[in-house]
Amino acid sequence: MDNSVAIELLQKKAEEIGRLPKKSDFSHEEICLIKAKLGPWNRALETAGLKEVSEHYIAKKEKVKIKRQLKKQNKSNSKIESNN
Repeated sequence: MDNSVAIELLQKKAEEIGRLPKKSDFSHEEICLIKAKLGPWNRALETAGLKEVSEHYIAKKEKVKIKRQLKKQNKSNSKIESNN
């Protein structure tokens, strides 16, 4: 089963109730499916196109990406120095 089922559940519920759906709008089984396929609730709403991705989340992801790149560079520089 792919993500489309979870996305469709969220989109249909939003259309039906006329607002962003909350977890309380779904059964326990539906919540489990949505979170399993799309991740945390806010990310699920974003993936379904019901909510804009927050600037804070984008900035946080970018910081993590930069940190990982720097760590990788430092590791490769350490290997080069140890080989000399």
